[in-house]
Amino acid sequence: MRRTTAPSPSRIALTTPLIALAVLAGAAPAAADPAAERGGREESLIEVPWVIAHRGASAYRPEHTIAAYRLAVRQRADVIEPDLVPTRDGHLIARHENELGGTTDVADHPEFADRRTTKTIDGVRVTGWFAEDFTLAEIKTLRAVERIPDIRPRNTRYDGRYEIPTFAEVLDYWADARGHGRHGRDLRIIPELKHGGYFDSLGLDTEEMLAEELAERGLDGADAPVVVQSFEPGSAREVDSLVDTPVVQLISGNRADLTTPEALDGIAEYADAIGPDVRHVLPIGADGRAGEPTPLVADAHDRGLLVTPYTLRSENAHLPDGYDRGTDPTAYGDHRAYYTAVLRTGVDGVFSDSPDHLYAARAHFLKHRDR
Repeated sequence: MRRTTAPSPSRIALTTPLIALAVLAGAAPAAADPAAERGGREESLIEVPWVIAHRGASAYRPEHTIAAYRLAVRQRADVIEPDLVPTRDGHLIARHENELGGTTDVADHPEFADRRTTKTIDGVRVTGWFAEDFTLAEIKTLRAVERIPDIRPRNTRYDGRYEIPTFAEVLDYWADARGHGRHGRDLRIIPELKHGGYFDSLGLDTEEMLAEELAERGLDGADAPVVVQSFEPGSAREVDSLVDTPVVQLISGNRADLTTPEALDGIAEYADAIGPDVRHVLPIGADGRAGEPTPLVADAHDRGLLVTPYTLRSENAHLPDGYDRGTDPTAYGDHRAYYTAVLRTGVDGVFSDSPDHLYAARAHFLKHRDR
């Protein structure tokens, strides 16, 4: 979202974009001084933190399918997240990565055997089949499969059932979901652009593609229930120049340099929120349990930035060791305790593969946070 003035250092005098974001969240910013702590925790800028469905309800359905988004809505997610990569003929599709072998049945299509190749993407060599080498018509012959079958074997029963949706189709579903039911009216969407610089080098401007799609639907304004995110500062800045929707600067686990107060000052010039790896917010101690929160949430809030960390997952394989239950990596651990610990840091929303678990943890947190 383009800014005409620098963000206020006070979280009381919230910027216009942040007020819009809070209104979209279904709650006004907290009336009391948000810098104050309540019950020993940092105060959120949003009264009720968002439940953000990471790639849909991806713990229960193959990720980035309409089925995964639909289940997320039934599980009362506030926001659904489609990651976006382009096809050769300039269509955005919902995939976490442009490499298709891990999440589709492309390897079972002999007609595409010669498309398998090795590329260097953001400094990493990757071998497989890549979305940018396929037309949309070819993509539509593929079907989604479970990305981590060893951890989520129950999801493999859905392998081969679902198409790879375009961003336009996800928006169509989302608009329809918003039109039905009390909860659906408040449903938001938070698309993420992947590997913007890499695709620019191929002549595929994904930022322009996204901006055009949003503009055609009247979703590029400051009050649209849309938030756009990217790991690449250059991509996030470009989005900020193209649309007035709020922008999130994602921060990976190895980019601690983007979490300093000085870096946050720069991010606040073009973004309205940060989406850090949850470890930047809540480190894990030697005992495998949540340690003391870092100052990142408070530092971001001081600059008018919301904080929406990623990603909470409920299986033992993904939880910190101190929250395991038993030794089965596919079994659920003590996810409510860990999710609640994250919410107590004052974050404004959290990404989770299990929106239902996060929703329940949030209800527990809201019930007990003033005690």
